[in-house]
Amino acid sequence: MMSNNELDLFKEMMADVAPIKQDTILIQQKYQVSEAQLARRLAAQTLANGNIDYLSIDNANMIKPDDMIEFKRDGVQLAVFKKMRQGKYAIHARLDLHKKTLSQARDEVLAFLKQSQRLDIRIVIIVHGKGERSNPQALMKSFVTTWLEQISDVLCFHSAQRQHGGTGALYVMLKKSTTKKQQTRERHLNHRDQ
Repeated sequence: MMSNNELDLFKEMMADVAPIKQDTILIQQKYQVSEAQLARRLAAQTLANGNIDYLSIDNANMIKPDDMIEFKRDGVQLAVFKKMRQGKYAIHARLDLHKKTLSQARDEVLAFLKQSQRLDIRIVIIVHGKGERSNPQALMKSFVTTWLEQISDVLCFHSAQRQHGGTGALYVMLKKSTTKKQQTRERHLNHRDQ
């Protein structure tokens, strides 16, 4: 309890203090998601949802027939990517897109990747051809590259070694299936317990 002297002193000290008009604080976010990032998030669909509509057959970043292609998501170790691009991983499935329309190719790429992941196949090769005689050149190669970048279950890809098709084919590494992730988690837990 305050004495009269203390109360008078307190009132005197607070005489020129103005009351706060607003007692809530608006916190500004340091980072806001841009429209481009939102579009990329929508485009980065998983194979599991099976919706092909987000993969365009109308436009792609056009590349040249002999261009070497490489793509790696954050989190893929450089040594793993290097081993893949050198063709040192066993290829367990192959898709050939020669003589396919863009619409057929898009459907087949998605079905192939989905089935590969379901069968726990992580390294595949997609043969798209160089497209030296297509109009425009490298049409299929350009679209396949664009599609693979948009599929979030694709970790990385790189133009194949000459014996596997060179710049007319891509090595593709897929994310582990849910089953494989669980097995790896259990294996690591068992090693830790021993």
